[in-house]
Amino acid sequence: MSTSLPAAPHLRIHSINIYVRDQDRSLRFYLDQLGFHLAYDAKLQSGERLVAVAPPDGSAVLSLIAPRPDTPDYKLIGRSSRVVFITEDVLAKFQEWSKRGVRFQHTPRLRRIKYNPQTQQVQSADASPFLGEETPIWGGVSTRFRDIDGNTFSLVSFDEVTHALEAQRRAAAAKLEAERRVAQELEIASEVQCRLFPQICPAISGFDYAGHCFSARAVGGDYYDFLDFGPDRLGLIIGDISGKGIAAALLMANLQANLRSQCAISLEQPDQLLRGVNQLFCQNTPAGAFATLFFADYHAPSGRLRYVNCGHLPGLLLRGSGSVERLEATGTILGAFRKWDCEIGKLTVAPGDMLALYTDGITEAFNEQGDEFGEERLLEALVRQRSLPAQSLLSTIVEEVRRFSGPREQHDDVTLIIAKCVAN
Repeated sequence: MSTSLPAAPHLRIHSINIYVRDQDRSLRFYLDQLGFHLAYDAKLQSGERLVAVAPPDGSAVLSLIAPRPDTPDYKLIGRSSRVVFITEDVLAKFQEWSKRGVRFQHTPRLRRIKYNPQTQQVQSADASPFLGEETPIWGGVSTRFRDIDGNTFSLVSFDEVTHALEAQRRAAAAKLEAERRVAQELEIASEVQCRLFPQICPAISGFDYAGHCFSARAVGGDYYDFLDFGPDRLGLIIGDISGKGIAAALLMANLQANLRSQCAISLEQPDQLLRGVNQLFCQNTPAGAFATLFFADYHAPSGRLRYVNCGHLPGLLLRGSGSVERLEATGTILGAFRKWDCEIGKLTVAPGDMLALYTDGITEAFNEQGDEFGEERLLEALVRQRSLPAQSLLSTIVEEVRRFSGPREQHDDVTLIIAKCVAN
């Protein structure tokens, strides 16, 4: 039996009080002359004003307190604050602030802590050549300055602290640069993937259709396509790659390339076509990667629809009469098994019929109670809005899914194809 300790609660210093005569005047000093940021400026119900500033590179907060003249705190104005600011370059900060009118007590001094092994004493001294057996432990540069009320502060740098600050700054800069490159690469990847989806829908008589993919991330693993199979023939394809993000997007591009190359070879035999796709997918993808796919070949003059469902969610064929046919799997998933086969489903589509193909980002979308949108809600929405044109119906369905899920972040890609057979 294993036990785990609860995570330590967050803890940080809220603020350090600096007593001032006029909050507005002091605020201008810290913001304009020291280059600090405004942390907060609020008024309580009691009428008391809370004003605080923070250095640009730190998390410390200084609260500017303006006590009444008749209080003991008023006597604390103009004294040493005992606040020490650390910087990697005291001289540069000294010159910068001096130009802005900040009053320093003295120019920056180099001081060192030294240890004499003969006397076994540690002492502080101004900078000077080290003689004899004295060994420097650490050194630093320091000065002191006053704010507009005479409160004094120390500005220092220590050798080891400076090195640590420089290392942190370099690490932070490297992290920002890496994040910038990743964001840029994701943006490019997103643009490239968008170009992989159909840019032009082949015109086909008596067929109103539309499709779209709404990725949960910059790129995703859902796939849909409309392929021109010649006069009056159209290919409708939807798929879902295992995994998410960049890895799934790369597999999606691989699947699309395999599918399009095989369509040029064995279009008249969908089972042979998909056997070739599966073989290439197995060869070109890592172990454990797979895809579900729904492939349909529609011939407009005859209304014939041939399809292969490779482990994908069932297509929904809503007949004009009101009945619903579920186009279940006729084969297993692609990419998981080198020995693969399927059956070809065949049916006839008539005017008034509608086909809906979708990925699990629709049916598995869930609300705050954990309930899934599900196939039943999808069917209800399709029936309720079936009079709309395909593109409008698609947009309406996706919007219903989003309303159902609420303000939560989309957790999976949402892809949908709507195809309606209409009278010429």
